[in-house]
This record gives sequence, structure tokens and C-alpha cells, in this order.
Amino acid sequence: MLIKSHKDGFSHPASNEITPQRVYEGRRDLMKLMATGVAGAAMASMAVRDARAQVARPGKLAALAGAKSNVPGAVTMEKLTAYKDITSYNNFYEFGADKGDPAENAHTLKTTPWSVEVEGLVKKPARYTLEDLLKLSTQEERIYRHRCVEGWSMVIPWVGYSLSELIKKVEPLGGAKYVEFVTLDDPKTMPFVGSRVLDWPYVEGLRMDEALHPLALLSFGLYGEVLPNQDGAPVRLVVPWKYGFKSGKSLVKIRFTDKQPATAWNKAAPAEYGFYSNVNPDVDHPRWSQATERRIGEDGLFAKRRKTLMFNGYEPQVGQLYAGMDLKKYF
Repeated sequence: MLIKSHKDGFSHPASNEITPQRVYEGRRDLMKLMATGVAGAAMASMAVRDARAQVARPGKLAALAGAKSNVPGAVTMEKLTAYKDITSYNNFYEFGADKGDPAENAHTLKTTPWSVEVEGLVKKPARYTLEDLLKLSTQEERIYRHRCVEGWSMVIPWVGYSLSELIKKVEPLGGAKYVEFVTLDDPKTMPFVGSRVLDWPYVEGLRMDEALHPLALLSFGLYGEVLPNQDGAPVRLVVPWKYGFKSGKSLVKIRFTDKQPATAWNKAAPAEYGFYSNVNPDVDHPRWSQATERRIGEDGLFAKRRKTLMFNGYEPQVGQLYAGMDLKKYF
């Protein structure tokens, strides 16, 4: 990976000004879909998107326990990002390449019925309905920083429980070294599936010790409410010390394996997106710096940029997972 020095104070542009080549190509595919009427709603104005984000709240999450988490590091006192920003500024390429596309297009996603298949190197493979998953553990509110590789961040009150609760339930075999997460890829309800941006379905992965860390979350909601479609309904992964694309949305399969999974963005651009993808201010993306970030909701583009924190501020909790590793090689 190319590591660049930014002693001159270089600051990369806003995320909406940064678009990988494959995303540009993918937008052409989306335009073709729009021409056929499949995704015509994407032409709505940003004002309409904002209005929908403010009023289309999907309802209270019935299983919410209402208590803050007692997992160390799972709650931050930073100001929360507004609901309307969390739900109107998203990366969810199955619904479009622009940040406002998911809020506009994801209403087509069907989240009931829903199930997640657990397979691979486990003693107890199973297919869990959403209701089964909700019953596995008491849900908690986790207020996590969310950091995107493009340089923007949020503070989100997720609702869910540690992924480790599910892992313990299925009893991984000794040979299981990694956990692979597969997301829904339904071209009937996801207008951008089939584009050339990525190989579908969207796949992510964690090393077993990462997946077992109590901060790794299965999330079913935010702000005490059911996850909006554009934020990964009905169940998603949240790994707060990694860049946001590691947190797969709309999960349908969890597979335990002895081999490192081939993940979506790593396959698409291996020199730019590593398997680990830990938030690291000292390891730049080849085309922009990761040293600072822009917090969404803080006076737009003119807000002072924040310094990026190692492991997104969770170094005391997760730093030991990577002791002795060359984080520039294993980025």
C-alpha cells in the first residue's frame, strides 16, 4: 500500500467529492435502470429525502431493554448525530452510489419475513428467524462512533447485543478461524444489485477473535427504534473500530470458515481496501489522508475537521487484538 506524508497539512475533500472509478461506472448502470423506471424515484430532490428521513420512522423496537450497555467502551458521551442525518446520509450500494440514494430507494426492501442462516464450521448450524435472533440476548443501547473510509463520521445510538452471543450459541469448531457475513442481493428490491461497482452479494469478514470481541454488535435498531431500511434493516453488523464498510447490512448468512473470506471491497480494489480495515490515522488511503475526519451535522463543509483516533477511539478495548502486527502491511 502506498503510504503518503501530509506534512503540508493536506486535507482530503468531502466524501461526496470522492468517487472510485467503479462507482462512476456503476452510476451509469443506475441511470440505465432509472431509464426503465425501476429506480425512477432516485430523481427526487434532497429536500424530499430529508423530509422522508424525518418522518418515516419505522417504529419502536419491541425487544429494547432500555438500559445502557455495561460493556466497556460501548457508550460515549459525545453528542449524538441527528436521526435525520443518520438516515439520510448513507453508503448502501445496493440502493445507489450517492449518499442520499439509500434513503430514497430502500423503501423497496422487504424485511418480513426474514431469516439468517448460520453454517460452516459449527456444531449447531441453524436458520434463525428475526424473532429467534431477537430472543437470543437482552438488547442494549450502544452509543458508538461510526467512521467512514471517505473521511466522515457520526455518533450513533445502536440497539443490539454482542455478536459473541450468537457465536457461543452455534459452538464453532476448533478449525473455525474466520467469520464471513453475506448480505441480501435481491435485484427485485435492490435496484443497484447487478451493477459493476462490486461483485454481489456484498460479503464481509472478521477474524474469530474480532468477531468474539464484546464491542462487535448485531444491531436491530437505532435511537430505540427498528432499523430503517437504508441503515441495514432488519439486522446488521456493527464493528465500531473499523471503517464503516466492514459493518455488513441486511445480513442473510453467517458462515464460519478456516480461510480468510474474500470481501467485497477488498476484491474490488485490494490496494485501497484491506481485509482488516481498522481505523488508523497513520495509514492513508492511496488517494486521500485518513488523519482527520468530518463529523456529519457539524456546520457542514466549513466545520473544523477532527483528528482521527486510532481504532476510532477504541484502542484501549481492541488494541491487544493486533499486538505485534504490522498495521501498514495488514491494513
